[in-house]
Amino acid sequence: MTQRVALATVLDRLAIDAVITGYAVAVDDGAWSDYGALFTPDGRADYRGAGGMEGPADEVARWLEETMRLFPVRQHLIVNRRIDLEDLGGYTGDRAEVRADYLNPMCLARRTASGPDADTPDKAGAATPDFVTGGRYTFALHRAEAGWLIRTVTVHEKWRRTP
Repeated sequence: MTQRVALATVLDRLAIDAVITGYAVAVDDGAWSDYGALFTPDGRADYRGAGGMEGPADEVARWLEETMRLFPVRQHLIVNRRIDLEDLGGYTGDRAEVRADYLNPMCLARRTASGPDADTPDKAGAATPDFVTGGRYTFALHRAEAGWLIRTVTVHEKWRRTP
């Protein structure tokens, strides 16, 4: 592997990592247009492993937007990212697979006398998660003219804790 190929591989890995981070931030912030922009035109998302739906990314984004209203406070932590780049005889190709574990604490929306209250603080002043789930994402990414994009994402929930 030449230095040029090694540098290109490092740059690909950094770009892919940015896409995965962008995915978590888009879901946590409810930035559904940003979520959709992370996918190829034929991109799909499969949340059935966590009790959700599967389909084209734009349809899943609409479903997530509705579903996540139940959890106005959420924070995906995506860790242990394993990136496997397509190998074309020592050169990286245009496909990659990522397996990454996640931890996702969320707080349910609450109603108060003055209306919905997204975060009811505990004694320390922070919202206490009502729902925590953990598992693994598998992503298939493709290199496009604009950079790396998600072709598929599948959620494999391993555990959850509910109230």
